[in-house]
Amino acid sequence: MANYNRILLKLSGEALAEKDKTGISYQKLEQFTNEVAQVVKKGVQVGIVVGGGNIFRGVQGAKRGFSRVRGDYMGMLATIINALAFEDQFESIGIKAKVLTSTFMEPYAERYTRQRAINALNDNYVVIFAGGTSNPYFTTDSAAALKALEINADVLLKGTNVDGVYSDDPKLNPNAIRYDEISFDQVIEKQLRVMDLTAFTLCKENNLPIVVFDIHTRGNLLKIINGEKVGTLVS
Repeated sequence: MANYNRILLKLSGEALAEKDKTGISYQKLEQFTNEVAQVVKKGVQVGIVVGGGNIFRGVQGAKRGFSRVRGDYMGMLATIINALAFEDQFESIGIKAKVLTSTFMEPYAERYTRQRAINALNDNYVVIFAGGTSNPYFTTDSAAALKALEINADVLLKGTNVDGVYSDDPKLNPNAIRYDEISFDQVIEKQLRVMDLTAFTLCKENNLPIVVFDIHTRGNLLKIINGEKVGTLVS
């Protein structure tokens, strides 16, 4: 078993939608919740940061005429909608869950504090961090890196649509090489995109390992916790 007692799982909002669609897919929500539940039942403490791109992305909004700041605020609200959906689904299968938001959102959820999050994790709640960083111009990747560091997570797991980090886009280049392991410095040297630069730098400077893996393949999350080689480890 991998030495991961507390993890931060980062999911894009798009992962919650069916392909080329918007909104929340109940099937995807159910699948991801069940994947996390398997890990929780092994005694691992789990925090989740979920994006809002299945509902609204600030960058896209700016391209359509919204101001970047207001578009990012709208995107943050979208992450809260996704987080509440996760909370409800976890509770429906008997897993305790709590949404903590970066801004005041009562009565929908409690305001995030580090101690409140750690207390909930120690009480075996899945903690879902919503609202991004509460600041425009920062992505949910940055929120995930910040929260992982604040709660002293052992690893940041980035669930994506691909099965790891490649030397090139595998959809465009069939000869792209997938890495089982790669260092932070090699990622920078090869100019590979793992997370946005702000988030990646936070992880690098604080020696927080990142695992990039395919979240859509059932059982992958549990395999990582069990110490199996899944995805790409960046450390």
